[in-house]
Amino acid sequence: MCEQQDLIEGAGIAAMLDGQQIALFYVPEAEQKVFAISNWDPIGKANVLSRGLLANLKEQWTVASPLYKQHYELQSGQCLEEEGVKITTWPVKLETGKVFVACK
Repeated sequence: MCEQQDLIEGAGIAAMLDGQQIALFYVPEAEQKVFAISNWDPIGKANVLSRGLLANLKEQWTVASPLYKQHYELQSGQCLEEEGVKITTWPVKLETGKVFVACK
């Protein structure tokens, strides 16, 4: 759990969840508002997705890896450029200024 004020609107931050790095994105324009994905870029082989650029592509919110620019859907984790590549996502709830990420 963290506070909503810890998040950066339209950008990502890295956090730890059960010993694993995750990336949290606060997207006020999206229906879901907050997304949690793995910070690990499986193509670039580094924890960098929290530093990626957000974009709305084909009605889906995505983050572009800062390394090789692949786009990952924030909701499903699917890589748009590589069909067989998918990152882990976690359910997130924003409630009274607090962000809750469900552990898997």
